[in-house]
Amino acid sequence: MSTLGLIGSGHIGSTLARLGVAAGLDVVLSNSRGPETLAGLVAELGPHARAATPAEAAAAGDWVVVTVPLKNYRQVPVAPLAGKVVLDTDNYYPERDGRIAELDAEETTTSELLQRHLPDAQVVKAFNNIYYGHLAALARPSGASDRSALPIAGDDPDAKAAATRLLDLLGYDAVDAGPLADSWRFQRDTPAYVVPYAKNPQGLGISADDPGTSADAATLRASLAAARRD
Repeated sequence: MSTLGLIGSGHIGSTLARLGVAAGLDVVLSNSRGPETLAGLVAELGPHARAATPAEAAAAGDWVVVTVPLKNYRQVPVAPLAGKVVLDTDNYYPERDGRIAELDAEETTTSELLQRHLPDAQVVKAFNNIYYGHLAALARPSGASDRSALPIAGDDPDAKAAATRLLDLLGYDAVDAGPLADSWRFQRDTPAYVVPYAKNPQGLGISADDPGTSADAATLRASLAAARRD
């Protein structure tokens, strides 16, 4: 059985854990506060989930999702992620993360920062453009008429293929948005960020009770194409 490792178990991480268990994956969760703080979530998820340290989750995963505040990306363990496909959900919020000059100057992207930190891993940007409530609610089996698509970006074709397989298992089609340098096309404040899946689009002000609406690959490609940098 394949294993999904999670470095970070907040809203997105815990949602991916639930989707992973539902898809028949083993899930290894971690956070910065210690495995004991995840006991309730692990009990909810059942026998296919366990809590561990970030390094242990990294080592265990066939795919590893990094879903931590961007300001903490340098705390992600390096050695156990060598050779791994790492899916990065980070978004840049200066009010939370502090100012990062390279991002403010649009000289790089959040995922390129993580790739630089993890030189022997293959980083793929994914899961960062959707509200966690919609991520949970919109998952559908392969072939469903209302299946949604999520964008991915990465520099390694095999890693993107592996990420596409994971998305499919979790209930989503994948749209290839290009290399990591183009992952800005679905970062915050772009047309592909949150809004395609919102039944009552409100951007970052989306309400928790918005049930979400499906966004297929064509809709997502149009949103990606509409992205502009200032």
